[in-house]
Amino acid sequence: MVYFALKITGNLTGVDNLQPRGGVDDPDHPYLFKLHCENCGEVSRRHSCVMLSEEVPLPSVYGKGSVNLVQKCKLCDRVGTVKMISGFGKPLNHSSGECGRYVRIMIFECHGLAPVEFSFGGVWKAQSRKKLLEIDLSMGEFNDFNERVHVTDLKAKFETMRTFGRYGDRYLYSPRIDGW
Repeated sequence: MVYFALKITGNLTGVDNLQPRGGVDDPDHPYLFKLHCENCGEVSRRHSCVMLSEEVPLPSVYGKGSVNLVQKCKLCDRVGTVKMISGFGKPLNHSSGECGRYVRIMIFECHGLAPVEFSFGGVWKAQSRKKLLEIDLSMGEFNDFNERVHVTDLKAKFETMRTFGRYGDRYLYSPRIDGW
């Protein structure tokens, strides 16, 4: 199994703390990305949707338990799984975006698949000086000229985590090597 961290960055003007609508660990927020088959190298044509609230049983070949996504490669018919791990993300704030630093939003435990090409779907929230805003980022940016709020230059990347692993039913993480 390989662990991937989804990290985002962007320019925030007039807002702070960009994150999914229900918080970083929102169970109903859809994470949309394409998947790369680690067996044959095929990249899925369409985006797959993964949510914390949706779990499916693990295929019997892999043992007992549940994951958030089971998907078969269209080219080689190999089955892969994706499990979301909550509790290790934080919102993107103004200073991080201004410096171009990426902030980790979610961690994915993958077997046979690797996430690529994240798409900012669903509703996100950010705090302006006046109120809490709900923002649709499906177009890759958000501009509200009346409120003087702009979210631009959004970028996302998946990074392999070397210092993350499972010990029994708990997840262990050492931030000294990977950084936060």
